[in-house]
Amino acid sequence: MPPLTVDFQPLGRRTQIERGATLLQAAQDAGAELLATCGGQGTCGDCRIRIAYGTVSPLTPEEQTALTPTEQATGWRLACQCVPLSDVKIEIPPTSLSTPQRLSIEGQAEEIQLDPPITATEINITPPCLTDLRADSTRLLETLQRPNLHLSRHLLTHLSEHLRRQHWQACLALRKDQIIAVLPPGSPLLGLAVDIGTTKVAAYLVNLQTGHTLAKTGAMNPQIAYGEDVISRIHYANTHPNGRHILQHRIIESINQLIQELTAHAQIRAETIVEAVIVGNTVMHHLFAGLPVEQLGTSPYLPAVAEPLEFPAAEIGLAIAPAAYIYLPPNIAGYVGADHVAMALAAEIHHTTRRVLAVDIGTNTEISLAANGRLRCCSCASGPAFEGAHITFGMRAAPGAIEKVRIGETIQIATIEHRPPVGICGSGLLDAVAELTRVGALEKRGNFNPQHPLVQTRQGKRQIILSPAEANPHKQDISLLRTDINQIQLAKAAIRTGIDILLTEAGLHPTDLDEFILAGAFGTYLDIASAIRIGMFPPLPREKFRQIGNAAGAGARQMLLSHNRRRQALDFARHSEYIELSTHQDFQTKFTQNLLLG
Repeated sequence: MPPLTVDFQPLGRRTQIERGATLLQAAQDAGAELLATCGGQGTCGDCRIRIAYGTVSPLTPEEQTALTPTEQATGWRLACQCVPLSDVKIEIPPTSLSTPQRLSIEGQAEEIQLDPPITATEINITPPCLTDLRADSTRLLETLQRPNLHLSRHLLTHLSEHLRRQHWQACLALRKDQIIAVLPPGSPLLGLAVDIGTTKVAAYLVNLQTGHTLAKTGAMNPQIAYGEDVISRIHYANTHPNGRHILQHRIIESINQLIQELTAHAQIRAETIVEAVIVGNTVMHHLFAGLPVEQLGTSPYLPAVAEPLEFPAAEIGLAIAPAAYIYLPPNIAGYVGADHVAMALAAEIHHTTRRVLAVDIGTNTEISLAANGRLRCCSCASGPAFEGAHITFGMRAAPGAIEKVRIGETIQIATIEHRPPVGICGSGLLDAVAELTRVGALEKRGNFNPQHPLVQTRQGKRQIILSPAEANPHKQDISLLRTDINQIQLAKAAIRTGIDILLTEAGLHPTDLDEFILAGAFGTYLDIASAIRIGMFPPLPREKFRQIGNAAGAGARQMLLSHNRRRQALDFARHSEYIELSTHQDFQTKFTQNLLLG
């Protein structure tokens, strides 16, 4: 019988196994480092995974003991006990991995003037007695001498308890005409900034009164188990019962876990988080907020809302102060979202007088051009190839991923954390294609040069072996095939075409640019020379490029700390001219030209 395919998410690793093997054995073959303290006996419970789809063996007695009824009902299993009966996709939580994936949570940020939406007021309230029978809410408002302030039901649920426990002293968090929290005297007011990427999530805990970031952390987006890219998640949301609710629940569950990590690190209670700013592309924005996404998947690909949104955190179960508000910045278009707005804010292109191009590379790449007093933007369907998807030995950036390739007399590779190679991630793919093009092993159309000594034929397929089987823990050659090269060509052509069309619309040549900004995780780690060599970026001097890391997260923090930054973000979104590439008269010609390497 044919082998079965096991897809490990969020690692982006795939492997084939013989029938009868457990998922733990599959993980070990694929180089996915699952914890298995008990050696696969089912007694430690460390190798918890969740079945996203596919058919597997029934629960074993060991699993019935280790997993709660809720876990069993929602697809959780022990990898050492679970045998796939069909092709399966599984989700590995961070707690089941012995080594974490590389996450991009750092980003350059400018100092800004603090103007937070939340202010603090310390009060002392006269306690009630038999001759003073005012209600707790009345007593609070009259002490403040602001009787028109609003107290939400979420706040009133705990108001009486908090006032008495705090001996009628409190630090009030005020937002416009509303009391957000009644905290112990002297409490800091904290904010949460989150960047929800299609693949990764970054979270930051910020002191609203000082502007200092107290803690930051990240995780893989658990929605990956339901689709590699936004199109597949839209499809899942539209075709599965409660699909939209499931995707919303999974991302909020993940953010709540990050909140626990942040508050534990800072040694504070989550109730002191009194404001949140959440950014993401338009699909991530809609799924987080529980908005419909069907219209994003069909022409003309419109968002349900473009304006900023504000709503109480308790409405969707975000585990911060119950009466705290979530602020979602504006979207620009169906595939240019609030994360791009936040990136532009942090990169300071929203009011620049220079000619600046900003590119945020991901499964959907957003590009903005600021030039001659106008802002133009577009989105490119670059796909998940640079995340390792649809690549034979592709994987995300995790220990053991080949991240750098250089070719001299031999092929030289470097892996993340210097581990034995188990696959290749985006930056490694970019390097490999660039180097193979440079030495003549790859032709401009992406075909292998059969005369080149690096090109081999195995099982009737031409390929280039980056790392031989004897050097790898899974004892397989890590190779690049023609189909892999094609995926990189499609991705780089989409990005370069977006760049070219924006420049054409502005009447500019690439050399007219003053600065070329690269944002996002992939933009942080890619080799600019390699990107230029394969034709993904125009050949500009190295000094014109600036890699700024997770600028969307930096922009979210700025909007957490400043009313003015929120106004600037809205102004940027309103003045950005969105260009739909698929209907542009030059798109097909430029895209075809940009498929060529070099």
